[in-house]
Amino acid sequence: MSDFQFNNLKIGLALSGGGFRASVFHAGVLKWMAERDILNRVSHISSVSGGSLFTGLVFKYSDYTWPTKKVYLEKVYPGIRYLLTTTSLQKESLKKLFFDHSCWRLALRRAQIISKCIESFWGVKAKLGELPKEPVWSINGTTAENGKRFRFKDATMGDYRVGYADVPNFKLSTAMAVSAAFPGGIGPVRVDTSNFKWRNRKNWDDEKAAPIDPPFNRIHLYDGGVYDNLGIESLFDIGSQEIKSMKDDRDSESKTDQANFLMVSDAGAINDDQPIPGPLSLGRLVRVIEVAFDQCRSLRVRSYVNFIKQIPTKGMYFQIGFDPHRAFKKEKRDIQKPEWLTKDAILEASRYSTSIKQMESEDFDKIARHGYETALANENLYLKS
Repeated sequence: MSDFQFNNLKIGLALSGGGFRASVFHAGVLKWMAERDILNRVSHISSVSGGSLFTGLVFKYSDYTWPTKKVYLEKVYPGIRYLLTTTSLQKESLKKLFFDHSCWRLALRRAQIISKCIESFWGVKAKLGELPKEPVWSINGTTAENGKRFRFKDATMGDYRVGYADVPNFKLSTAMAVSAAFPGGIGPVRVDTSNFKWRNRKNWDDEKAAPIDPPFNRIHLYDGGVYDNLGIESLFDIGSQEIKSMKDDRDSESKTDQANFLMVSDAGAINDDQPIPGPLSLGRLVRVIEVAFDQCRSLRVRSYVNFIKQIPTKGMYFQIGFDPHRAFKKEKRDIQKPEWLTKDAILEASRYSTSIKQMESEDFDKIARHGYETALANENLYLKS
């Protein structure tokens, strides 16, 4: 195809997990989108973990509206860069845990401490009901009690087993913390279901949901990456390999038409070859879990990549670790932008630890540039002749 145009597209944007590494990679991807003047084409966002932290900051720095090109480049991107290179969610959360006696009871639910830090140190004070109706934003978590994808969307929350509740006054900071609540390291956010009015469809094809009593008095919500670290499921059906329509969402209140073009920004951890820890080491169990997570992610990636190989005009996939030098050489194409990051710098960016610690400025710039160049290279390779 030649001279592909983004005009008239409704872009669905899936932002993966991966801690601050993912947040910064996504920041670079959106910088490319801003310079390409297509931010205004985004109609749907689906995020987990670092993708949710990033999206929340995008809204925060644009006064809880979706930013224009100018606002993103001049206000949002610099604001996120300053924040992530001067504050540490991990450090501030630990300080609250040890020195704020009101947080001691949350020792096993540390995501709720992170929520307090997102609100107080990052200044994210909005409620879900204050978010704009468009783009539609799905903030994804995982319900520990049933293993299903729990999501916050259109000022509602729930999953198809627990049911759905209207939560316009639910704190955005807590929804962001839920999405990043990795098992073991951070712990879940607990929700007392009796505090909300729940509804669900008794049968899948029912037109309307009816009031219900949820199956649990309390539910525990973990990182959305436990279920789907790509954040793609609310936008893409991996079985039929099609972009989902709104009718596929059992409890969507959105009036926005379905997306017709899907961008997936994937900054998940690279599963490098490494020796397995000893048989008595907890690291061996951790390694097995990492392998399982990576295989789940790989199955989703394969389905989505096959989809865009068959119909290149329907989507793009930006993966951390992508090497433009190798890709252009493989495609036997001249590199149109000579100053790409070096191969060593790309490797360093892709292997940056999955954490919510304060970043060094040079690390932020390297990872963000890698995200930007990955998007730019993919456009030059696959959407232009």
